[in-house]
Amino acid sequence: MTSAEIRQAFLEYFSQQGHTIVPSSSLIPGNDPTLLFTNAGMVQFKDVFLGTDKRDYARATTSQRCVRAGGKHNDLENVGYTARHHTFFEMLGNFSFGDYFKQDAIRFAWTFLTEVLQLPKEKLWVTVHHSDDEAEHIWKNEIGADPQRFSKLDEDNFWSMGDTGPCGPCTEIFFDHGPDVAGGPPGSPDDDGDRYIEIWNIVFMQYNRSADGNMTPLPKPSVDTGMGLERVAAVLQQVHSNYEIDLFVALLQAAASAVGTEDLQQKSLRVIADHIRSACFLIIDGVVPSNEGRGYVLRRIVRRAIRHGNKLGAKDVFFHKLVAAMANVMGDAYPDLRTQRANIEKILLKEEQQFARTLENGMSILEQAIASLTGQVLPGDVVFKLYDTYGFPVDLTADVAREQSLTLDMTGFEAEMEQQRQRARAAGQFAVDYNEQIHLEGETQFTGYEALEDRSKVVALIFKGEKVEQLSAGQQGIVVLENTSFYAESGGQAGDSGRLLWDKGEFTVQDCTKDSKHHLHHGILKEGVLRLGDYLVTEVDQAKRQATALNHSATHLLHEALRRVLGEHVMQKGSLVNAERLRFDFAHFESVTSDELAKIEAMVNQQILNNSVVTTELMELEAAKAKGAMALFGEKYDSEVRVLAMGDGFSTELCGGTHVKRTGDIGLFRIISESGIAAGVRRIEALTGLNALAYISETQKALDDIASMLKASRPLVVEKVKALFDRQRVVEKELERLQAKLATAQSGDLLEKVIDVQGVKVLATLVDGADPKSLRDMLDKLRNKLESGVIVLFSAADGKASVIAGVSKDLTSRIKAGDLVKEISADLGGKGGGRPDMAQGGGADVEAIPSVVKRVPALVEQAIS
Repeated sequence: MTSAEIRQAFLEYFSQQGHTIVPSSSLIPGNDPTLLFTNAGMVQFKDVFLGTDKRDYARATTSQRCVRAGGKHNDLENVGYTARHHTFFEMLGNFSFGDYFKQDAIRFAWTFLTEVLQLPKEKLWVTVHHSDDEAEHIWKNEIGADPQRFSKLDEDNFWSMGDTGPCGPCTEIFFDHGPDVAGGPPGSPDDDGDRYIEIWNIVFMQYNRSADGNMTPLPKPSVDTGMGLERVAAVLQQVHSNYEIDLFVALLQAAASAVGTEDLQQKSLRVIADHIRSACFLIIDGVVPSNEGRGYVLRRIVRRAIRHGNKLGAKDVFFHKLVAAMANVMGDAYPDLRTQRANIEKILLKEEQQFARTLENGMSILEQAIASLTGQVLPGDVVFKLYDTYGFPVDLTADVAREQSLTLDMTGFEAEMEQQRQRARAAGQFAVDYNEQIHLEGETQFTGYEALEDRSKVVALIFKGEKVEQLSAGQQGIVVLENTSFYAESGGQAGDSGRLLWDKGEFTVQDCTKDSKHHLHHGILKEGVLRLGDYLVTEVDQAKRQATALNHSATHLLHEALRRVLGEHVMQKGSLVNAERLRFDFAHFESVTSDELAKIEAMVNQQILNNSVVTTELMELEAAKAKGAMALFGEKYDSEVRVLAMGDGFSTELCGGTHVKRTGDIGLFRIISESGIAAGVRRIEALTGLNALAYISETQKALDDIASMLKASRPLVVEKVKALFDRQRVVEKELERLQAKLATAQSGDLLEKVIDVQGVKVLATLVDGADPKSLRDMLDKLRNKLESGVIVLFSAADGKASVIAGVSKDLTSRIKAGDLVKEISADLGGKGGGRPDMAQGGGADVEAIPSVVKRVPALVEQAIS
């Protein structure tokens, strides 16, 4: 069976057993801040296991794309060295959410393997957790598993997806490749061989582990199972390595062709073939190479592949050329590989070109360090230098070291990296839910789509982080209501402000945020007393809500315009929408040109001029996607979603925010800036409505003021300014010429000030009217004339003191220019330094220059002695 046939057979079998086929989720988890990537099939169902998310099905089956290349589950360093490890793989899974449990889960697995796939029972080996007597009984007494092919294990058979979250005992099924392959059965001393390979894991989700390690029973015992597609394909295709299955053969051949080798058995080719899979799918899900977080993991993967390509003899960039093979191999199952092929290639090519500039130097330093080693450990400072200066991921250095039978001094490296490690730990901490500290029952019903006023009941009051019975006048606090017309900050849209009114009081709402399913009204009690159970009227600031709606609706038009002008690879990476302006962050690999910005702005304004109706519709998530509604990667959506359509089919997105009724309500759209905020991420800021009009008016007024100063009309301003710049460049060049001439003339006179300090010629003097560049020119001319000696020149300009020092080569063993300038600059109230033969510095204390000049001979004498 091909890999595609196995995938289809699995999904069809479990569909026949009453399971809903659920599409693979993004590699960017939308519901778990503890994970870098989706690393198992159950990740998208974590909240269902916890009981905080409800689905309209109790059984599900998936073919989930997974990456294990960062965090706790990290297989990166093993890739290429074993037959089974991958950074990217597909996990076939079936799940029960409080429906069936151990008996059916075990039966489904055994039936699929032995009847659908027709694997021989005598080739299968079963393991259970040592405490799970129930699972052992089912296997031995109901399924009839061979007791001679059965193991009871300890920690290996207790599964968790992270340090916190759902967990429980598991039972595994292994395939025996036969006695001609090295390795013993599970639990034996030699079980790390390749003879017995795990192909199926059934986790009995019984507990939720909190941050302090306590395990509490889940609301409903559930089942999470996983079967590695690549491993089962190896079994059915009768090969011993995952790299010999159909999914990899074409990739290995493409990689061999790209790097110019014919030996398909080389480990480096495996690395390249594996890494192109994870790189492609990470980019599809919006990750771009960078120096932080997920982008850094992608960079490590790409650079590791490039290094292995160079090791095989690749003379030029090659990695991006493998995207075409990926699209051919997996494009039927994942069409995005074809539609985004050009974008993936561009991103990978740019990363290759960037890394190529440093790889040669980095490898040279690494090879020199290895050659000079006296032991078998590469020092931590070398590892850090390679990482910090040359962009070498540590695992790449470890890769090279392992080939030389060396290890890394990770203690030394970690000492160098302490600050970065602290930032990484802070970024990876589990987000504590507000409701874990203050438990709030039920949820707030949002009614603000229909009206800006509503009548509601107070269900909770919070003051200084504690639940209270009442708030008094002057106190700042949080009000929680049964229902509200206030929009809570989410999806990039700022929360509403306004008032909560009742007969004897008023609460000023300064902001509204969302915590779980509750709207939290933050503000101050202006007058009266507010008690639990009181009824009040919610009154949203209409002007602020409308201004925010203009900007939010404009972001949808902007998003679609960006995709049409720049390409479909553009993905939203973040946004901020309030009453003043909009900010939109998106994935793109280069700056947006002025012409492209003009096209984008014109496209949005054309949609505004069309004044089409903006429609919203509630529908099932899958129906919305089928309709073409754009969903944001990494976002978590309920089974029923709100679909916003604008511009007669121009833009269709999933969005829970508030919007205008017609596109013409936006009035005007004006881009005010475009910039890069991270590798592969750009930011556009823009204005709408009256704010955009005011910005244009201010810009026109500034242009009028410039025209007035230039005594030119508006159309001639650019021409007049260009003429001024051209004239300024001519004047600057003439000034440089005259200063150089002056330096030459003065240098001869300055040599008369040379004095002898213990046999060393020393010149220290103030040069009037010289800027730092003139000082450098003068120093060069003086050094040519003074073959041996020390020269220290000072100047004062624009309220700052400058100093430059030069020491002839024959004296640098005794006198260091850098040391001189460092001490002189300190006397001038500043800093400086440089090479032993030349250094520069300065400070703010211009008045100190005469006394410091006089001190130079003493500093030289001190250095000599």
